[in-house]
Amino acid sequence: MINLLAIFIGGGLGSLCRFGISKLTLKFTATNLPLGTFISNMLSCIILAVAVIYFSEKISVNTALKLFVITGFCGGFSTFSTFSLETFELLKQGNYIVAVLNISISVILGVSLLFFILKSQTQ
Repeated sequence: MINLLAIFIGGGLGSLCRFGISKLTLKFTATNLPLGTFISNMLSCIILAVAVIYFSEKISVNTALKLFVITGFCGGFSTFSTFSLETFELLKQGNYIVAVLNISISVILGVSLLFFILKSQTQ
């Protein structure tokens, strides 16, 4: 039961952080690129990679804490569904280049962040 509660609270906090970042980026930028979702997803990749490294180096890992950070917070902070909807809206509005850039940059940078951070752990 504690594991489910950890995921629930982590997911809620991650979602609130994502919401806050989206609101802040709308306040300070005017762009067709869905910047708030992009920033949240990239930060989530970084947090996830650091958490994986941290938890892999611990002999005794608190399962609830691991679930709180990795499944809960990172799951709530990153968002594939919003990314997909925002990209669909760009396509629907005829912003094909921005949509393709959003897909390309998000996937390439997100996977690259995880790859390079996790690879640095093995060296």
